[in-house]
Amino acid sequence: MDPKRELTSVDLAALVREFGTYEGSKVDKAYLYGDDLLRLKMRDFDRGRVELLIEVGERKRAHTVAPERVPDAPGRPPQFAMMLRNRLSGADFAGVEQFEFDRILEFVFEREDGTTRIIAELFGQGNIAITDGEYEVIDCLETVRLKSRTVVPGSRYEFPDSRLNPLTVSREVFDHEMDDSDTDVVRTLATQLNFGGLYAEELCTRAGVEKAMDIEDAGEDEYDRLYEAIDRLAIDLRNGNFEPRLYLEGGDDDDGEEGEEDGTDTPTRVVDVTPFPLEERTELAAEPFETFTAALDDYFFRLELSDSSEETDPTDQTPDFEEQIAKHQRIIDQQEGAIEGFEQQAEAERERAELLYANYGLVDDILSTVQRARDDDTPWDEIAERFEEGKERGIEAAEAVVDVDGSEGIVTVEIDGEHVPLVATDGVEKNADRLYTEAKRIAEKKEGALAAIEDTREELAEIERRRDEWEADDGDDEGDEDDEGDEDEPKRDWLNESSVPIRTNEQWYERFRWFHTSDDFLVIGGRNADQNEELVKKYLERGDKVLHTQAHGGPVTVLKATDPSEASSSDIEIPDSSIEEAAQFAVSYSSVWKDGRYAGDVYVVESDQVSKTPESGEYLEKGGFAVRGDRTYLDDTPVGVAVGIQCEPYTRVIGGPPSAVENEAVTTIRVEPGRFAQADAGKRIYRRLRERFTDESFVRKIASPDRIQHFLPPGGSRIADD
Repeated sequence: MDPKRELTSVDLAALVREFGTYEGSKVDKAYLYGDDLLRLKMRDFDRGRVELLIEVGERKRAHTVAPERVPDAPGRPPQFAMMLRNRLSGADFAGVEQFEFDRILEFVFEREDGTTRIIAELFGQGNIAITDGEYEVIDCLETVRLKSRTVVPGSRYEFPDSRLNPLTVSREVFDHEMDDSDTDVVRTLATQLNFGGLYAEELCTRAGVEKAMDIEDAGEDEYDRLYEAIDRLAIDLRNGNFEPRLYLEGGDDDDGEEGEEDGTDTPTRVVDVTPFPLEERTELAAEPFETFTAALDDYFFRLELSDSSEETDPTDQTPDFEEQIAKHQRIIDQQEGAIEGFEQQAEAERERAELLYANYGLVDDILSTVQRARDDDTPWDEIAERFEEGKERGIEAAEAVVDVDGSEGIVTVEIDGEHVPLVATDGVEKNADRLYTEAKRIAEKKEGALAAIEDTREELAEIERRRDEWEADDGDDEGDEDDEGDEDEPKRDWLNESSVPIRTNEQWYERFRWFHTSDDFLVIGGRNADQNEELVKKYLERGDKVLHTQAHGGPVTVLKATDPSEASSSDIEIPDSSIEEAAQFAVSYSSVWKDGRYAGDVYVVESDQVSKTPESGEYLEKGGFAVRGDRTYLDDTPVGVAVGIQCEPYTRVIGGPPSAVENEAVTTIRVEPGRFAQADAGKRIYRRLRERFTDESFVRKIASPDRIQHFLPPGGSRIADD
């Protein structure tokens, strides 16, 4: 039996009932993995930390998970996740509804500044749409443009056409739907009544009606029993009468004998999970759970382990270096994410402290008002009421107060859009010092994390060294038998590998735009004015070449003669082929592409012709530079970008001129100027790449749409062969 990978409409009806117990939870953060897995980290007053997963890819599910089972946070949140964090941070979970009897869940979150809805489509290709309170789409994982419905940012979200809800259907409508069928009973329940195959069979079994009975042979008695079975199912779902079950199969011993102790086989593989026991599953081993969402958590956890497990030769004693490397890399990713978080938190605390000093008079007025009131024994509730009255009269200090918490003696004010909690008994300076102290404490945590990450990197380097030694030993053993023919050994077929090992080694230049030419020269370009400035000031050395488009709005492009760690030299001759590829890179990531043009003019100069010192009376903007002397022009340089996946020596996304990228990647996709925004084009390329690899999880780990987007030019793009 194939394991269930998508939740049914009955499953979702049960989940809606259980999700109601989490109402009032506050959202802390949102995470997006690849283009199909959303995670919401929330806090519940009674339960503490709550983790909600919504997946709309190969698996389609929505349930809470145990904190220890949540996937590691991505190192860099994509735009979709950042948008959700901005809208949901501090919001209350107001509830969830199922759209009629369809596989659509609508999660509602409330905050003072408005309502946000997360609509999860757990059918077909799957989708997640984020809307405001009026159902205007803010963003979505997939844009939908069909005759029947449209789901695109800026439009009103359109639900699919309504389907019959069998849980609320009247007896008259039930009879009509059954009579209108031209097939057997079970197929009628599955299609006309929308129950699907499993629950159609279950209802027939519970009602004692033959599944294969032709609908014309079914009479009033069969209709009565079936309608009663449906009614009992609906009552159980409405009242939460659940007895969740996780079903397993398998476990036969290799020699065909039964288990030694109790004469039964030990089931090894999960195949289904349901909100209550099913008579259709009595032949399977079952495990009970207290809640359906806990059962789903365990089911999909075990299913993922089962999917990722591989058959291994028990005689193979090779250490699993790749697993150790992947584990350490995950730890490094987590540590880097923590460091980035510490930096942001520390900076936020410093900014809040500076806001207090920048608005000293306003803050002092608020604190003095509270302190005088407390000296007069005015209750906190009355103080809050006075601030509310002051808001109505338009008093500036009162308007800045957003919360008064008498139990903690905290008054929260809003200044320039930032909420700053103030200890009411302290003055402005003391409150600011407290924020600076907190920023310092967080910065110290960052230093500790930096030390920890260095230790982890050293451990990773040691594992990689031992792996290389082991592989070298294996190569020597094979060479003893036959040293010839190594050159004819076929290349590894990465696309058909069942499990591609992940090998990362992030380089200093990867935060810029970059690629290696066909002659293995590094080309780097700025993503913005700050990076353009940095490239010219810090990384431009003797022997390098600088390229720029005649069109305004292009990156500073540096064709490196040497690595910054090597001695620079003007004696290195850079081939014309590398210069041409660097020129194509410069024009592709400029406004030429953004304007929808297919070619532009590029000039090339030596590094010593570039200066940050303007001529007398002139001014250089940030990112700008002065060029002195003759320029070499490459007219009508064609745009051209390919994005692909490199598997050796490292696994990563690469992008740039097709002639350079296609030699280094195992598979690539060419793009050209088009109508799809960077985010949408990134998703389309991601799906194409994932389809080409047998190990789809590998693509998801190293080539998320967000990473692919970093290699796409500004403006619209399309896949060249679409």
